[in-house]
Amino acid sequence: MFGKEKAQKQPETLGEFIRSILIAILFAMGIQTVAYQTFNIPSGSMKPNLLIGDFIFVSKFAYGYTHYSIPFSPPLFEGRLFGSEPKRGEVVVFRAPHKTNSEDWIKRCIGLPGDKIQMRGGVLFINDQECPLEKLDGDFLDTLYIKYNGDGTEERILDKNGPSIERYMQTLPNGVKHIIIKEKPFGLARLDNTPELVVPAGHYFMMGDNRDGSDDSRNQQALGFVPYENLIGRAELIFFSTEARWWEFWNWLTGIRFNRLLNVIR
Repeated sequence: MFGKEKAQKQPETLGEFIRSILIAILFAMGIQTVAYQTFNIPSGSMKPNLLIGDFIFVSKFAYGYTHYSIPFSPPLFEGRLFGSEPKRGEVVVFRAPHKTNSEDWIKRCIGLPGDKIQMRGGVLFINDQECPLEKLDGDFLDTLYIKYNGDGTEERILDKNGPSIERYMQTLPNGVKHIIIKEKPFGLARLDNTPELVVPAGHYFMMGDNRDGSDDSRNQQALGFVPYENLIGRAELIFFSTEARWWEFWNWLTGIRFNRLLNVIR
């Protein structure tokens, strides 16, 4: 053979392999911290816009960064860096302000600091202005839902003939439109009537699009107002969706909802 014989590539040592893995992990953590975090929808509180089994990208830089932006949320600093406030109508992932501060929730931002929020007969009022609802043709067919039993346990129900729920287009005071669903008659659901709630400075009022199936800021004991510091990011895109449980990877292909892939979240 002409030329210098190529040196044989040396096999990677265990130390080099571990270093490569650590670099990959640090890179992924960096992306999750400063750019986009993946989030799996575990409940039906945001139906029909987000379904159980949707996997979404959440923009971390949309509202800036707090210590909740960092994996495992170490209390390295207080406040928010490069902060920007959410707009009314945006879908937001946040750390629920419970005692443990360990759960990430997703809801729609309805109320801004200083707003007066009230539910009257199932209709939303913001600063005494009614948010009109327009009945839409075609009900939402709820094929995958969580059934709550009287003993406190839960069942995950997959039923192609599940309940049909009425859909409405709601218009917020800033003109943002989004779809909600309403299962019970107006005025009869447990959170259809509330006192007037004034959003404190530095806090936000969050609601689920599944109006009768969401514990949110209407229930001050369950969630209440969400502090600005607890905001993690804005939900942007559904990149994957399946009716299979997230760990049932062998059922992912048969359970894929192809019509939901790469849908922009509104």
